[in-house]
Amino acid sequence: MNQSDLKRNSYIPRGFLSKKGYVRWWHSFSGTQTQTGQTRTFFVEFFLINPKLGATQPILGQHPYFRRRGMRPSYLMVKAGVFPDRDGHGGRQLHAFYPISALRATKSPLVMQVRMGAETACLYSEDKISGMVEVTPEEARHRSFMTQAGRMEWDLEIRKAVSCHTGIFGGRFLQALNALDSYWHGEGIRSFFKGNVTLDGVTYEVTPEASYGYADKHWGRSFNKPWFQLACGRLSSQRTGNELRHSVLALNGYCPRFLWLPLRRKLMLQVTYMGEDFQFTRCRCEVKESGRRFIWHILAQNKNAVAKVSVSCTKEEMLFLQYEDPEGHKPQLPLWAGAGGLGTLQLYHRVSGGRQLLDTLKLGDALCIYQQEENIKG
Repeated sequence: MNQSDLKRNSYIPRGFLSKKGYVRWWHSFSGTQTQTGQTRTFFVEFFLINPKLGATQPILGQHPYFRRRGMRPSYLMVKAGVFPDRDGHGGRQLHAFYPISALRATKSPLVMQVRMGAETACLYSEDKISGMVEVTPEEARHRSFMTQAGRMEWDLEIRKAVSCHTGIFGGRFLQALNALDSYWHGEGIRSFFKGNVTLDGVTYEVTPEASYGYADKHWGRSFNKPWFQLACGRLSSQRTGNELRHSVLALNGYCPRFLWLPLRRKLMLQVTYMGEDFQFTRCRCEVKESGRRFIWHILAQNKNAVAKVSVSCTKEEMLFLQYEDPEGHKPQLPLWAGAGGLGTLQLYHRVSGGRQLLDTLKLGDALCIYQQEENIKG
């Protein structure tokens, strides 16, 4: 439910997951170029993998030197970039790799600094992120870097207004049982960003009301299969005709296990609507794919409410996010990601004898992350 938990958001796994696991703190937000009025959606992520295997240099799992020696990856990667625009142009992801020895981190509330000598290359805290990633064309040619070329700088303040606390599904008990492949905590599923981003010399202003920000955390021993996320902080009410400031939708998949046997895949959905929170773990999803777009239809139910979600995103507005897992393997199927999702959310209260429509919400600029697999059913 809508409950902040800075301790869970700051937790860096120890034990088994510190040698065969990952943690990723994701942020996405919109910015506007003041001269042209063009709006783009950016992302910044801090990705930590196998920290206990760390050395004084990044160990890249895709690099031939480390692969020949059977070495698992270990590094902090700062991922920064921008999603393609409406015409499918300009998408970019940039990677900077740092050794574990370059990371300085506090406990709750989490503050991470990436230091190279006396310089702070990147900063993460609960209310601020800043840094720079620059990749030359020569570096981008190396497949082990999984990156494109370019330069991005950011200096942003964050106010995390709505959280998604996953309860037992992100707790230590299930982690001790190795019950899930990956765990999720949404400390800022509705966030307000303020500051600026400069991409290849072009500066974009990020304002709280127009940032439509999102921030969450994933960690575990492997990535969800399938990997499926939806998030939208740009909701407009059909009932009032107004855009809703503190309302949000966030959906994430998870893969339960019994011992080491995978069970049926699940989805978790949170809807926060004008101060009222709805959380669903009984979800069904149908995925349709055409030559130009993906379409997702989700039916979610609990004892008090029903939510029907329909979202689509064109493929030209998506890019392929690049990662390697704790074993040093890259996913075989592409991981599509975009921030141009459009759709609707119908929200119902259960009443005696049926359901009552609370509101129909229009979704805009939704974050869509999806790995193609068979339809998900929960």
